[in-house]
Amino acid sequence: MTRLRTSVSSALLASLLCSSCMVGPKYQRPTAPLPVALKEIAGNDQWKMATPNDALLKGKWWEMFGDPALNRLEELVNVSNQNVKQAEAQFREARAVIAGNRANYFPTIGSNPAITQTDTGSNSGRSGGTSQTFSLPVVASWEPDLWGRVRLSVENAVNNAQVSAADLENVRLSAQALLASDYFLLAAQDMQLAILKDTIDAYQKNLELTTNRFNGGVASRSDITLAQTQLAGAKAQATETRVARATYEHAIAVLTGQPPSALDVASSKIDAPPPPIPLAVPSQLLERRPDIAANERLVAAANANVGIAETAYYPTLTLSASVGLLSTNLANLFTYASRSWSAGPALSQTLFDFGRRGAQLEGTRAAYDSTVAAYRQTVLSAFQEVEDDLSTLRYLAEEAVQQQEAVVASQQALMLEIDRYKAGTDSYLNVITTQTIALSDQQTAITILQRRMGAAVDLIKALGGGWDASTLPTAGQLRSTALADPKNTPNVAQPSVK
Repeated sequence: MTRLRTSVSSALLASLLCSSCMVGPKYQRPTAPLPVALKEIAGNDQWKMATPNDALLKGKWWEMFGDPALNRLEELVNVSNQNVKQAEAQFREARAVIAGNRANYFPTIGSNPAITQTDTGSNSGRSGGTSQTFSLPVVASWEPDLWGRVRLSVENAVNNAQVSAADLENVRLSAQALLASDYFLLAAQDMQLAILKDTIDAYQKNLELTTNRFNGGVASRSDITLAQTQLAGAKAQATETRVARATYEHAIAVLTGQPPSALDVASSKIDAPPPPIPLAVPSQLLERRPDIAANERLVAAANANVGIAETAYYPTLTLSASVGLLSTNLANLFTYASRSWSAGPALSQTLFDFGRRGAQLEGTRAAYDSTVAAYRQTVLSAFQEVEDDLSTLRYLAEEAVQQQEAVVASQQALMLEIDRYKAGTDSYLNVITTQTIALSDQQTAITILQRRMGAAVDLIKALGGGWDASTLPTAGQLRSTALADPKNTPNVAQPSVK
């Protein structure tokens, strides 16, 4: 036993002396191209920067639209959306990998009891006969983390778990934004149906008027045909609009985790243009978008992979020990004389691999550079999305004013044209043309309003919703909870999984 303690102590001393010999590049967050200011807000009084930060988007951002029905549907996304549930499960899976890698810090202990029966004949050169051996060993092996291979693998797993946590929030935000967009599209279809209903009623009255004029001998048969054609076309538009409404309703049902047949969305309308949306300064955007956070954590994981590849150039030390009982007689197995033990270190080092390790290291470095480029591209795309949505909202606001002027003018022209037709000074073809223009102008005004709401939702999504990178679970929290209750996840909002 003295020799065992001496051997193990020597190996432990060697591991402690080398424990400071950690390899691998130190991680530094890559720089990203940041604009000084957003182009669309420069000199534009329509947009104001959020100061202080308390004015930034937070939490349930959809409540700023003031629609209780939308609020209820959004809550269902967080609870029942299957994509969100899938992303949450993937996060728990990634966290479990941390526990698996952390286990490599500790020895592996096992036992392989055995009963061996041997029968040798006289021609073996030994005394023939049958013998039995009973063994009850306890075997332990441990690979000290001399060069940081385990540390880097845990670091890589932690980074990937943070990627998964950010992906979860990105999936959640995308589902919430998609539901809001579909909801406003559905509301726009309801508004279109309301206009078409009024239009069909008006066309029906015009048909009756034209029929009466024909019976009185002051209108031609062609006027009746035109009125009938126009009425049928309006009814067909209404039917097509119902088709679109049903499609959006089905999409909302699936986003809320329900079969399409289980959800009926009441008729609604868009009561007002989108509310003002507080904007973050460009540097804050990096901390408020989960997709940017996920890509940055991917860079950190790729950096750890480079270190893991570098450790392949260093030797591996394995400490093994076995303590147990060995006897040819079961009755004597548990006696002191049956004791047996073995212990000793083993060192392995690859001397020649003909460039395999070099190729692997070069590959991980290239993968790191690729991930950095992807991160920077994500940042650029994020600013593009914000600028696109800001310009869309600005120009649509101008277009809405212009279109409302067109609606008022077309309504006035229609009333004048109907009066002229009744007076017999104009043909019914001009009435048809003016009615078509008036209907188109009204429909376009609704479409513009719906596009403004959709652009507002897109802008909120481009700004990261109410998310912030500070809510990501830290490395310490992930390490401490990796072996704990899987439902106990700090700083990551989880849906109630049914």
